[in-house]
Amino acid sequence: MKPFKRRRKGGIAAEFEPNEALLLSNLAAQMIELLRDRNGSQESSADPLAQMVGMSGPIMPPEDPVLNRLLPDAYRDDPDNAAEFRRYTEQMLTSQKVTNAQALIDALIEGGLSEAEHSRARIEVELNDGAAIAWMKTLTDIRLALGIRLGIETEADMELLEQEAEEYERQTLDIYEWLGFVQETLVEAASR
Repeated sequence: MKPFKRRRKGGIAAEFEPNEALLLSNLAAQMIELLRDRNGSQESSADPLAQMVGMSGPIMPPEDPVLNRLLPDAYRDDPDNAAEFRRYTEQMLTSQKVTNAQALIDALIEGGLSEAEHSRARIEVELNDGAAIAWMKTLTDIRLALGIRLGIETEADMELLEQEAEEYERQTLDIYEWLGFVQETLVEAASR
């Protein structure tokens, strides 16, 4: 990967190897699938007025620990208010997360991802400020998901995992750390 840099004419650009772009695209697609699975089922009781105005989302927090981290309760000490808040906001939040992840995939495709699958060409991504924010949010979501799956909650967890990881955990940890690098270069370029 050639790190993100701000261009003089505007925009933020980076280059990815085809396998890196495919990995990013795949992880974003998995995030979309996970969020759409959650957004598709109705877990709340039918409220005719809420359904008419499109506010009838789930009231129960997700059972999947990853979704629970991505869609946390707004009121941890008040289950009734948390359920009501979730009901009116979760579908909008998941839709925005899906839109952000799709923006990441679209930027990779615009940069040549589909052609790169059959060649050795690098994928050049150029982002405006809005797309950069969508990328930052999606990279955060993906890293949160991987962190939950790896059991990383603190820096000590990370250090322990680095020392004692099984092979499959090591590979996932390498991806987690690489995504952190991608995100760091994007944040640095966006802040200039």
